[in-house]
Amino acid sequence: MRTIKLLAGTILIAISLVFTSASAGDKETEKLRDVKSVLQDFGNLKESIPHDLISQYQGIVIIPNLINVGIGIGGKRGKGVAIVKLDDGSWSNPVFVTLTGGSIGPQIGIQSVDLVLVFRHKGVLTEVKKGDFTIGGDISATAGPVGRSTSANTDYKLEAEVYSYSRSRGLFAGISINGSNLAIDKTANSNFYGDNVSAQDIFASPKSDSEAVNDVKSTLAGL
Repeated sequence: MRTIKLLAGTILIAISLVFTSASAGDKETEKLRDVKSVLQDFGNLKESIPHDLISQYQGIVIIPNLINVGIGIGGKRGKGVAIVKLDDGSWSNPVFVTLTGGSIGPQIGIQSVDLVLVFRHKGVLTEVKKGDFTIGGDISATAGPVGRSTSANTDYKLEAEVYSYSRSRGLFAGISINGSNLAIDKTANSNFYGDNVSAQDIFASPKSDSEAVNDVKSTLAGL
């Protein structure tokens, strides 16, 4: 068991190096551009996230280029943003987050995944205790329905707390995120918004002077 933990830790350290190349501030802006690109790509798919789901649910997490590595023991890590719906139906400014996890089982290869998680209740994101929670422990994620609208299927009900969507590339056939930890990236938020701005402040904010932020929000509103 100790060997397994050491190997898993080594894998996570290795893939975390992917995220250390850009300077502070610049990499957050670049991440927002990647988020916009992911939303655009999902919006262009024929079978994508249903508009009904986006309309009814209150939060969304977008993780571009989630890296999933496995050689018997797996590790995954990615950085992205969380956005919640405000009382007037508009979207908040994005809060930077990280997703990290590991797994044990028959797996081999390297996979890059664009991951989108859609949350039924925004409180799951805005009231995160100690800055993080575990998917599959505190709350479970279910593979989401696809199609421009769910209304054609009268038997389908949008009841899951979290729906997940991914576009995979590489050697894996798919990805499981249950057991992964979603955490507020306090360093990234400080780099982009300032030292004295909390995640709760960002979630409550409806406006931004950042072109990258506004591009993400307008793209999301257009889904």
